[in-house]
Amino acid sequence: MENHVSCFWKEPDAPQSYRTGVSLHSHTNHSKETLGFIGEFIDRHAILRKALAAEKRRAARTSSTSVDLRRAYWTPPLPPLAAFELERTQIEQELGLASMVSITDHDTIGAPMLLRVVPDARRVPVSVEWTIPYRDAEFHLGVHNLPSDRAEEIMQWLQEYTLNPNAARLTELLRFLSANKDILVVLNHPLWDLAHIGRERHAWMLGNLLRDQGQYLHALELSGIRSWEENQEVRKLADSWNQMVISGGDRHGCEPNATLNLTDAESFTEFVHEIRRDRRSHVLFMPQYNEPNTLRVLQTVLAVIRDYPDYSSGSRRWDERVFHPDRNGVISPLSTLWKKPPPYVRYFFAALHLLEITVVRDAMRLTLARPPQSSYSLDGREEVSQ
Repeated sequence: MENHVSCFWKEPDAPQSYRTGVSLHSHTNHSKETLGFIGEFIDRHAILRKALAAEKRRAARTSSTSVDLRRAYWTPPLPPLAAFELERTQIEQELGLASMVSITDHDTIGAPMLLRVVPDARRVPVSVEWTIPYRDAEFHLGVHNLPSDRAEEIMQWLQEYTLNPNAARLTELLRFLSANKDILVVLNHPLWDLAHIGRERHAWMLGNLLRDQGQYLHALELSGIRSWEENQEVRKLADSWNQMVISGGDRHGCEPNATLNLTDAESFTEFVHEIRRDRRSHVLFMPQYNEPNTLRVLQTVLAVIRDYPDYSSGSRRWDERVFHPDRNGVISPLSTLWKKPPPYVRYFFAALHLLEITVVRDAMRLTLARPPQSSYSLDGREEVSQ
């Protein structure tokens, strides 16, 4: 088993001995992303709790739509072809390698199926990020390279499990997927407590999942949006379970994936065999991963709220890409629920747009930068990380 990890800003020559760069785990406007995290953030801050309570009282007085963040969701700004081009361009122009891009939207294969009719993207694998409820926990599996002639049928099975989870059915599905030697199943961001059951409980459920289903999982993800410390823990977890590690950028905005895989494979199927059969993986962290994580998150939010006048009608403005129940409970774009955003939303967005000014962005970068600290690198060597 060979698990190698490099940081491009430290080892700029790392890609030179490889033929291909692989982008795994990115999202398009086909993904539905929950807004529940905003409610959790508000719950932790008294001022925001009071503001939300006041907004709900106002909605009750005026018979307007009351905020329900549990049912609301947003979609990333990039359509499939733009997302594909973003990932391909980074690999081909910054690394000088051939590119492979596997897009994994939440519980849908709509984007790769559309891309396969575009000549430049016809070799895109049919892939998905599958949500698996597991007891009281929740995990995401990257399922890459589904057979195109059965992809719709298989996707229906996966969606049915998500809606009606059953332990025996999960084993059956994972066994079926793993039996196809061309399919790659990755446990994405394994330490992320998606169900908010608490760190210890999540770790317990993760151990159970790896014990019961680990033979059908082919790698654990080193995530481009999770912290360096968390990725170090994932590496240790992979070692303890004799698992491969693999890249996964989890891109939602306009910054290309911050982690990639390096390979000599000439096709995605060959790359899958390299991970599963040969058990070789080289993960490359791109320079944007070394940016302060808070700044990267804010830049993603900025990409989400930006207008895209060249896009098709219904996806140009941010409030056309955010969905919320109307007064009758019907999920609708925010743009149909108001004439214009309330003042506090406009003020917040105006503050975010300051990040488009270089001097402001540079000042935040300096403010948010962490001091060097002694730690262990992802490949096990003691070093000073930033």
